[in-house]
Parts: sequence; structure tokens; C-alpha cells
Amino acid sequence: MESNGLSLPPVLKLFPGLKPPNKTLLFHQICVLVITFLAYASFHASRKPPSIVKSVLGPTVPSNSTQGSNLSPNDAGWAPFNGADGTHRLGELDLAFLSSYSVGMYFAGHVGDRINLRLFLVAGMMGSGIFTVLFGLGYWFHVHVLGYFVIVQILCGVFQSIGWPCVVAVVGNWLGESKRGLIMGVWNSHTSVGNIVGSVVASGVLEFGWGWSFVVPGLLIIFVGFLVYVFLVVSPEDMGFVHPGNGVEMSGQERSAAKNPQTTESEEAKLIESEDAASSDSSSAIGFLEAWQKPGVASFAFCLFFSKLVAYTFLYWLPFYIRHTAVAGMHISYKTAGLLSTIFDIGGVLGGITAGFISDIIQARAITSILFLFLSIPSLILYRAFGSLSMLANIALMFVSGFFVNGPYSLITTAVAADLGKQSSNSGNSRSLATVTAIIDGTGSVGAALGPLLAGYISTRGWNSVFFMLILSILFAGLFLIRVARTEISAKLPEK
Repeated sequence: MESNGLSLPPVLKLFPGLKPPNKTLLFHQICVLVITFLAYASFHASRKPPSIVKSVLGPTVPSNSTQGSNLSPNDAGWAPFNGADGTHRLGELDLAFLSSYSVGMYFAGHVGDRINLRLFLVAGMMGSGIFTVLFGLGYWFHVHVLGYFVIVQILCGVFQSIGWPCVVAVVGNWLGESKRGLIMGVWNSHTSVGNIVGSVVASGVLEFGWGWSFVVPGLLIIFVGFLVYVFLVVSPEDMGFVHPGNGVEMSGQERSAAKNPQTTESEEAKLIESEDAASSDSSSAIGFLEAWQKPGVASFAFCLFFSKLVAYTFLYWLPFYIRHTAVAGMHISYKTAGLLSTIFDIGGVLGGITAGFISDIIQARAITSILFLFLSIPSLILYRAFGSLSMLANIALMFVSGFFVNGPYSLITTAVAADLGKQSSNSGNSRSLATVTAIIDGTGSVGAALGPLLAGYISTRGWNSVFFMLILSILFAGLFLIRVARTEISAKLPEK
């Protein structure tokens, strides 16, 4: 891929000393990991406010709440979400965002394989920030029209869908195969870190009015989007590197000139033209249906459908559940419920890293995912049954639940997607990475849209029903990976 003016970020034009050989491949790999980490963490931080604000917008909590929960004028709720069917409206709001997110994901991956990823990612971040802010402005303009919030969430979901295919494709370009599970497990903690930051920020400013819980995270992602525009290098080829993980190498044109300094201009032009043609063949984007047919893509995509259904139900409803479920006989405040929900994400950080580390050791992504999925079932049962006994029990069981629920979710959306996007059947084609990532995470996002919606309706019958739905979803997620796991086991058995 020949670099052009749009490929290189402004920082490299202002500071040429950052280019090789002044800076090594490892230096730029670390920079890319940090920048993309911050980018997607900001996406999730701006996605978190709806779950924090649910308790303020929706039906009021029972009257035996603690003194610290009085947040006038928020206690009365916010029309149209504070009526008897308020949880239904809140679930529909989640559906609006996540449906457009899941549909947009498929198109985003297709587009991302064909245009400049840095500019596309920045557009997604700016749009997400603007519509997050617009949602919060409804507080000051006293908007009580459901359609306004639904439209804003739909448009925000479209821009949010751009983020994931772009960051995974960029990281996939820069990382080699070695230790991908561990590296991407650590890197994928941006999801939980973003949730934590979003929860802390949104909860911290909630007492000043729920609008601030959207405006501050919205401005945050706009600021990080500016950093991405200035600093992110999409591909090692743009810097003259090839073969990530093997050290610094020159590009094809530089090597040909170095090997034979007597090469004439016409011969050099032919060499460059030949190499560019080969590069074009290997880097051409694949079709949507062709990507679906790649081995393992469908299995992991449908597994993620159910796995993400569970993860996003917690993402959007856990603070509401904590607020409306007495712990040691007492209901805690809005702010405390939002902050306490971060324990689930802290467990998710360690769960994702552990899942990546284990999958690297045993070289079996599906087996690792199934292990975490099935262990998450007893953890959810214990959290529902004993989480209300005391604050310590609530924190401990919430941490364990986050550890096992987010482990496979993290592994599938990063290392698995990168593996499948660059598997041998694709002949080294790295341009399918965004498309494969979009298929897997887009299918997962359909489940993510369904989970919070169902939780909004089912919760009116009691939270036991919601947890039953989550456990059933986990069972289905594990079943979709059994065939892939059998293949992994067969590959490890000695041939007879």
C-alpha cells in the first residue's frame, strides 16, 4: 500500500524525526496500542451515561432508600420515562441505539476496508461526541418528547459503529501473530476502562443535573478524536515498515534500490509497478458474503450474539438493578449505584486479560471461551442469590461475574476476530480484517440490542426472570462454539 498525504498524521509531517530509522517498529507499535486504547475507551465512556442516568429518568425507587439518595429535582424522574411503563421506554431507547449500532457495524467494516481508517475513525468519534452532547442538552431545553431521544440515539449508534472495526483493523495491521491473545486481552481492557471512566464521570456530575452526565463524556470523546487525527498511523507500510514483529525493514522500493544502486530509472519503475500490483492483489478488500464463509466466522459471530447480549444487559441495566435492589436491607443512592457498578468492569478487565493469556498458552480460543462461559453461569446464580446479603458479598460476586462474563466477550472481539481476519484462507490479505471484525461484532451487537430491550420488559416481572434469560443466553453461546472446540481438540491429539 503506497502511502499518501492522507495516510500520515500531522505529527509526522511536523516532526520527521519520528519516522524510521530514528524510531523503531516497537516504538510505533506501542504508540498505536496506546492511541487506539484511548480511542475506544472514550467510545465506551460516552456510551455509559444512559445506564447511569436510568435511575434518575425512570420510575422512582422504593421509599426506604438511604438519606444519601435524595437528589432533588431528579427524584421525580423525567417524562416520558417516569411512568408505569418507564422501564419499557428506557429499554426501547437502548434498542434504538444498539440496533443502529449493529446495522451500522456491517457497513462500517465494509467501508473501513476501502478508505483511510484514521479519518473514518475520527469522523466516528466526532459524530458520537456531538450526539452524546445533544442527548444531554435535552435536560436544559426541557425536552420530554420520546422521539427526540430516540432519533439522537439512532444517529449516535451509527457513528459509534465506526469505532470498533477501525481500531481492530489498525491494531491487526501493527501486531504479529505471537502472543496476540495476551496483548489484545490487555489492549481490550479499554472496553472496561472506558465503562469505568464513563461511570465515574457520569455519576460524579449527576447531582448537578443529568444533562452533565452526557455532555462531559461527549466532550471527552471529541477531544480524544482530535488526538487520533494528529497522532494515529494506520499501517506500518505507511512508515516504511513491513512484517510487524520482525524488526525494522525497508519498503519494497527502498530494498530494490539498495540491492542494486545501478538500476536504471525504467527498470526501477517496472520493479515498483510489479510490487504495487502484487500489493494491490494481496490487499484488496473481500466481499461481505465471502467473509461470512471463512472458517469459524459464523460460529464465533453467533456465540458473540448471545455473549454480548449478556454483557450489554449488565452495561445498560446494572446501575439500575443495584439502585432498585436492597443491599443489607437498604437502597443506595444513584451516585453510589453508578460507582459500585464499576466493580463488574474491573472484573472484566482481569477476565479479558486472563482469557487472552490462557488462549495463548493452550492455543485454543474456542475452548477458552467455553470455559469462561460455563463458569459464568454459577457466578450469576450466586450474585443474584447472595449479592443482597451485604455490601462485601455484592462487590465480591459482582467482580467474579464480570470476570467470567467479559472474558470470552473480550477474547472473541479482539484476538479471535484478528485471527479469522488474517487466516491462511485469505492468503495474507489484511484488508479483510475490518470486514470480518464487523461481521463478528455486528452480529454480537444485534444480541447487544436485544438484551437491554428484553431486560426492560422482563424486569417488570422480577429480576429472577432477567437472570434466567442471561443464563439461557450463556448456554446458547457455549453451544455455538462446541464444533470449533472439537476441531481445536482434534488438532492437538497425536495422529494415529
